[in-house]
Amino acid sequence: MKRYYFPSLIVLLLALPVTILLTAQVPETASTLPAPDDSPLFIERYAELHPSERVSVQVYERCNRSVVNIDTQKTYNVFFFGQIDEPGAGSGIVLDKEGHILTNLHVIANVDAATVTLFNGESYPATLVGEDQITDLAVIHIQAPPEVLFPITFGDSSRLLVGQHIFAIGNPFGLERTLTGGLISSLNRSMPSRTAGGRSIRGLIQTDAAINPGNSGGALLDTQGRLIGINTAIASRSGGSHGVGFAIPSKTILRIVPQLIQNGEVSRGEIGIREVREVIRELPDGGRLPGLLILELAEEGAAAREGLRGSRLVRERGLLRRDVSTADLILAVEGIPTRKADDFTAVIDEKVPEDRVVLDVFREGRIIKVPVTLQ
Repeated sequence: MKRYYFPSLIVLLLALPVTILLTAQVPETASTLPAPDDSPLFIERYAELHPSERVSVQVYERCNRSVVNIDTQKTYNVFFFGQIDEPGAGSGIVLDKEGHILTNLHVIANVDAATVTLFNGESYPATLVGEDQITDLAVIHIQAPPEVLFPITFGDSSRLLVGQHIFAIGNPFGLERTLTGGLISSLNRSMPSRTAGGRSIRGLIQTDAAINPGNSGGALLDTQGRLIGINTAIASRSGGSHGVGFAIPSKTILRIVPQLIQNGEVSRGEIGIREVREVIRELPDGGRLPGLLILELAEEGAAAREGLRGSRLVRERGLLRRDVSTADLILAVEGIPTRKADDFTAVIDEKVPEDRVVLDVFREGRIIKVPVTLQ
């Protein structure tokens, strides 16, 4: 896998417009955490604060050292103008004492240099460890002393509820380790990935916390200071925060990041279906079946091995055309309807080789179930 090596550069201009928050399977470091907010010492220290203020103060004190600033630089050679340097900036999250940093792939994709600045102002050149285009996640590495690295503590995003209070820490507009707060506005949102050619990232957390350029790769935290997501995007026409931000949940990070650290990439199961078409099949009784018509199968792929049928190329009057009359129509995978191709890939992308999935297929006037073991 390709690796990028980044010399030490500190870039002052900022150019990245979105935020993502992710979590990874890293040991908790309880020794770095302050006392719980109901402890006598903490309450005495901030006795003048309202209880809700003590919560936000503690979250920041607990977690701000775990969020880093990432400065990047791209260099272009432009005719007539010569060499042009384009700076960028984003955020990252400390994963462990070994120097692994979690961020969004779009923060560091195709850059010539990246520098990580810690809470103490010290900066270190970064190297790429692994990336995943589908989830827009990346892990980079810095050679920093363990005593200045404060790994984040992870939470369980599968237990989140709409209306919960959350906090975001990042580096909007280069303003390091900025805290904003808000609510979980919705769950299980989806939006196109910036790094995967239009494929969608699913299961996103929607929040109304202020997210701005430079927040990408920063932390989304619950009221206990646990990482529940990585801020990845905002919905905005102007490029500024309109109170609609999105974060990749920690359950996705926990699945992806260990593979990035160990292998540099993510291993996913391959079903062997190369091309589908979104159609609605009209039935003789007036019913309609929306699904994915299989146009092309990979030769000797998993789907072909299990007997799934694609279209055929036939010659008519010297020309080739696709005959879809005998092609299977996929109605669902693992019980999840497949009205769009993205519905199908979202399920398959979460599987690993040797996993078995069951497809609901319409064939010759009836619905059958076809189990497929992924390659």
